[in-house]
Amino acid sequence: MSSGDHGASLNQVTVVVVTFNSAHCLEVLGKALARFPHVMVVDNASHDQTREAVRLHMPHAQWIGNERNTGFGAANNLALRRVETPFAFLLNPDCEVIADDVMHLLEAAYANPGFAIIVPQLTQASGAYDVNYRWPSTEWTSRGPGAQGPCCVGFVCGAAMLFNMAVMRDVGFFDESFFLYYEDDDLCKRVFDQKKQMLVIPSVQVVHRSRGSVGGKHRWRSEYWRGYHHAQSKIRFAAKYEGVRHAQALRRRVLGLALLALPIRLLVPVPRHVGRLAGRISGLLSSRFVREVLSD
Repeated sequence: MSSGDHGASLNQVTVVVVTFNSAHCLEVLGKALARFPHVMVVDNASHDQTREAVRLHMPHAQWIGNERNTGFGAANNLALRRVETPFAFLLNPDCEVIADDVMHLLEAAYANPGFAIIVPQLTQASGAYDVNYRWPSTEWTSRGPGAQGPCCVGFVCGAAMLFNMAVMRDVGFFDESFFLYYEDDDLCKRVFDQKKQMLVIPSVQVVHRSRGSVGGKHRWRSEYWRGYHHAQSKIRFAAKYEGVRHAQALRRRVLGLALLALPIRLLVPVPRHVGRLAGRISGLLSSRFVREVLSD
């Protein structure tokens, strides 16, 4: 079936990109998205040249500027509530995509109209596959080879996702209590629990330069906040789906391992590794977080 047979076209999709100090990604991204008539950029209060780079490289994009960093899920939700096309394609700024990739995903969406989310196979810059799909971690452990053809899965990575908006409006978008990390786990868990379907198309491959979306002179600061939010989101997810007691035990275990690892990291300090570990410890020790999430 050709795209003309069922109306699939780039006019049917809105590309949503969330940026935070992502100016260094936007020349490549702008070329990739030049053919897309509907593009939204939600910026989480960048303090680099992101806005100028969007104006230069993506002049057709709709700019939505937040006055503060509201987090990945909240920023995506801000755009998703404004989407008027049948589909939305959520794309990290550190992903490299071409229009034909999205067309193939759209064709799969039209062939499977009840599916909630359709994703490509993510790859590293080297060409090696990323593990961007599996079954829900709360249900069972995924194992075995990667997909050889289109197949249903129970989790997909949020770096590149095609939303069927009619289905996803019923499911709901991201839980904004997850500032960064695990917001895609939570979303997919809700899709899975509502018996909606997620499809991976491994023949469509998109390069994901993981951890490449945030720039700046002090990368260790970015790694600190990655560690901080990853640790908190991990515990928040456990509390939401496995209960406070389980989350309390998980926090103690993760914190203990982090404290044991700290002296080793300091022996041969690598700024990004030390920064990430320090952020993890700080996030787990936050009294506000403990009161909010782990109080019985």
